[in-house]
Amino acid sequence: MNPFEFTTASRTVFEIDAFETRAVKLITDLAKQENATIDSDAHPGKVLIVCGESERFSAPLKKKLKEEANVESVVFHCPKGEPTVQSAIDCTKLASESMCELVVAVGGGTAVDTGKCVAAMLTNGGAERDIYDFLEVVGKAMPIEKRPRPFVAIPTTAGPGAELTKNSVLEAGDRKVSMRHPLMLPDLVIVDPKLTVQMPRDVTAHTGLDALTQCIEPYVCNSPNPVTDSLSMSGIKLGAKSLRRCLEQPEDINARTDMALCAMYGGMALANAKLGAVHGFSGTLGGLLHAPHGAICAALLPHCVKMNVKLLETRVMDENPQSAKEGLRRYEEVANACLGKDDATVAELVKWIEDLVSFCGVPKLSTFGMKDEDVSESVSKSMQSSSMKGNPVALTVEELEEMLRNAM
Repeated sequence: MNPFEFTTASRTVFEIDAFETRAVKLITDLAKQENATIDSDAHPGKVLIVCGESERFSAPLKKKLKEEANVESVVFHCPKGEPTVQSAIDCTKLASESMCELVVAVGGGTAVDTGKCVAAMLTNGGAERDIYDFLEVVGKAMPIEKRPRPFVAIPTTAGPGAELTKNSVLEAGDRKVSMRHPLMLPDLVIVDPKLTVQMPRDVTAHTGLDALTQCIEPYVCNSPNPVTDSLSMSGIKLGAKSLRRCLEQPEDINARTDMALCAMYGGMALANAKLGAVHGFSGTLGGLLHAPHGAICAALLPHCVKMNVKLLETRVMDENPQSAKEGLRRYEEVANACLGKDDATVAELVKWIEDLVSFCGVPKLSTFGMKDEDVSESVSKSMQSSSMKGNPVALTVEELEEMLRNAM
């Protein structure tokens, strides 16, 4: 067994109704622990609440902080869509001007990734610092030097697992890139499955497929470890069992709880293992198409599985039989977990994924505007991504182009 490390958020609270009954106390306890002076009677420091366009969760949290703890807060609404560099810059400016000493993100991956970035920027130069100093691929990828402001993540979707990762993924022009550092792991995560119950069907589908993908890819990647294997397989089983049920019976809290766990497990797994070609493409395609991240992943997943398995059975089997057999074994275990039996084939797994994607209503990439002339440049950009390097098979340009065209 190869040596490995495992890191995650400092504290995670998983509880139905935690947002309503415990969030304020958990936030204020963290503030005291971290010496964040947010008592409005004695200090000017405020809480920054980062959320999406809706006030559904930010408004009651702001009210409860004031009424229950006498804490003032300011709210930043992220624009609709994926998180962007410009949104993070605007949010950092608001937080600096408002003297915010603690950051709470309540929302989907956009809010969480934005809040995570802002918490780091506030202690590493603030609004005066060029964010590109810290961004990978398009920037200098410098490490942050000082611990971020205390950061709390309260996810309201069950998908990206951003609340348990050490990077913030932002759109920078025509691609998505990361600001990454172990100190960016949240100080507190509050997962309340009840917050996901009223998600629209398409959001439930896209985020759920993202969560499932983020459990499958770390399990079959080229650098798994025993901890991520356990988390990934648990997440695969939960997602396979409950994603359809969330779409058929949106109020089913047990199914919502399963998907919240699936998202958590996927977040922890990808933060400590690697991903693969699906996420290797998703950053580039997210910037190009501005489509939901989970929908892009879902459109690519069956074609990635087919390509990887074909190459494991042929090229890799010729070059390194032991590696090929191990890769195929892992895909067979994913197939068994998804289909709920002991003798499932990889061909059955591909068909199962295709059926699930169809049931979820995810279209092909061409529906989002992908054109044949986009393929070559998308492959070129995607080959630079850290996720692509985790794929169980090293893919050639031609193989990647074929995979992408099959998803169109």
